[in-house]
This record gives sequence, C-alpha cells and structure tokens, in this order.
Amino acid sequence: SAVGRGPEVPFRSEAYRISATARGKELRLTLSELDPAAATPPQDLVFRFGMSGSFRLCPAAELPRHAHLRFLTRESPPRALCFVDPRRFGSWRLGDAWQPERGPCVVSEYQAFRGNVLKNLDDRAFDKPICEVLLNQKYFNGIGNYLRAEILYRLKIPPFEKARTVLEALKEQEQERRKKEPSLTLSKKVKLRQENADLLELCHTVPMEVIMAEKQLLDPEHSDNYAAFKNWLQCYLVPGMSSLRDRSGRTIWFQGEPGPMAPKGQRPRKTPRKKSPQLKADPEAPTPKVTPRASKQRRRAAANPPKSEEEEEEKEEEADGPRKGRARGRRKATAAPALPEPEVPLSLRRSRRTSARRGKGAAPAV
Repeated sequence: SAVGRGPEVPFRSEAYRISATARGKELRLTLSELDPAAATPPQDLVFRFGMSGSFRLCPAAELPRHAHLRFLTRESPPRALCFVDPRRFGSWRLGDAWQPERGPCVVSEYQAFRGNVLKNLDDRAFDKPICEVLLNQKYFNGIGNYLRAEILYRLKIPPFEKARTVLEALKEQEQERRKKEPSLTLSKKVKLRQENADLLELCHTVPMEVIMAEKQLLDPEHSDNYAAFKNWLQCYLVPGMSSLRDRSGRTIWFQGEPGPMAPKGQRPRKTPRKKSPQLKADPEAPTPKVTPRASKQRRRAAANPPKSEEEEEEKEEEADGPRKGRARGRRKATAAPALPEPEVPLSLRRSRRTSARRGKGAAPAV
C-alpha cells in the first residue's frame, strides 16, 4: 500500500505458490513459481506481527483498511491475501533469516527451547522477575503478555519472584522425574508429566491450546469467537485479578501476592468485577413508615432535582471565575439610600464656625 513501511517485494509472477513456516513470533513466507522452467527464483519474506498484525483472505474489491501488503489470486473474481496491521507495529523484511537474537520456538522447538533456558541460568537476564524474563525472546520466543499471565497463574507463581529462583528448582524436579520414569509405562509417563507440568512445559502446552482452537478463539471478525477466547482466559483481564506495571511498562495480571521484586511505589490494581443484577423488591415486604420530616425533605428534593454532572462542572467554572461583577452588584443592592441633610439656620452656622476657631469644642445645642 502507499502508506506501508515495509520494503518493496521484487518478486513478479503470473502463477505462484505461497508456503509458510512459523517460529516463535515470526512467520516466513516463501513465494515460488508454479512453472518449474521459470527463471524467477523463490522469494522469502519474514514477518513480525507487533500487537495488531494478521493475515486475511478477502475479495480483492473489498480490501480491509490497513492492508499494507496484498497477494492476489488468479480466480474470478480475484481474492487478496492481505497483511493487515492497524497500529503498524508489525513489519516484514526480505530474506529467509530469522532474527539472530531470538531463541528456539516454544511450540515447534520445545526440547531446544528447554535446553536453551536451563543451560543459561547464569545469564544476568535471569536476575530479573520471572514475569519480565518470560517476555525475553532470546529465551522465550513466542511468549507474550497474555500467555505469561496465564502460565504463572496456573502454577501459582508470584509474577515478581526472581526468575533464577523459579527455574533452578526445575533442574532438581527434572532429575527426580528421570529417576522415576524408567520404571513407568509410556501412558503413565505422559500422565505424570501432565499432572506435574512445570513452567517450561506450560510455555509449550498453553500456546498449543490456543493454536489447536485457533478458528474458535482468534477470529476477530466474529464476536462469538472472541467471547470464546475471553472464556478461555483464566487470569489476563479477568475481573477480580490484580495488575501491576513491570519495569518495561507492560501490565501483568495475577492473583495473590506480587512477589519480593515488585516495583516500589505501586499498589496492585484490581480488575473490577461485573456488577451483580439488582434484586427485585419483595411485594410482601412491609412498607417503611414515613415521618412528616422525611416527607417534607422528599417534597423539597422533588422540587429541586439534583443537577447533572455537566451543570455541576459549569457551576464550578463560574465559582472559579472573577467575582468583580457580583460584588459590585451586591453593593448596589445592599447600599442604603442617602438621606437629605437637615436645614441649619444661618445664625447657627456662623456660631459653629466661631466656636471652631476659638477651640471651644462643640456648637451650642439647639
């Protein structure tokens, strides 16, 4: 599109195939000619989705907004496979290379992912709280904000517990499990792992739950499907859960105590619960007695209904404004009219002046 930030795709073909491979939070598309004799080499693109990126297949005449890259089909009428990204946090780049700083995928490379974490626990990255380390794509490639909340909630791990403390305990658990497993059948081994799944195993199985139910959970076009996703969530954005911002500014939802490494100066906020429906009045309940004073107050309230929020705001604005005009108005309204002075005889006026000159005090009484 004209506003797309990604590079131009140099691949041109009348008939080609698109195949895809996922790894963590990245997706690689390969465009290849259908005609084996064609001289056009395959083209690879690696996508990152950001917070709002997705692919949609739609009629070419009805492209969605923010469709920044489109692949057209040959059918009639044609359709378009679109990379849609309203917030533009997503991106694509040419070539087949994954980002070098990303570790093995938690879904497709589970054993490599597990080994990569356990053999690198001396890394300073694990000095941080476990909730922050779960977003480190060098070790947890594919885990995002809602997944970390769900994983920690299921294991009852405080989000701000030190990551190394949590993960070093897995080594001891793994050694004990290996001692028990040789004597067990395959079905019992699977059952044992399911019942005693650790944090690294849930980093694999919880995303798999979403992937297996993807059509029902992740289709934003259907509100019923989004409702199914909300029902699947046990912690993230769930009413009654607490939340805090970690040191990178991301919000983590949890239940119970946050842990010893919780940020100072913050108090956990609770997601408000849904309001319970109001109870209907009992028709057989006795009517409360109304005193004369209470009835008088009700009549006054009915005569002067409470003001709306907008009216109250206007009133406050007026109160904060200049008071000159009002004060002047009050003075005019309350000032007493000037009274005419009584007429004084001429002889008395002369005697007053004479007394004042001589310093004899007040004028003689009339």
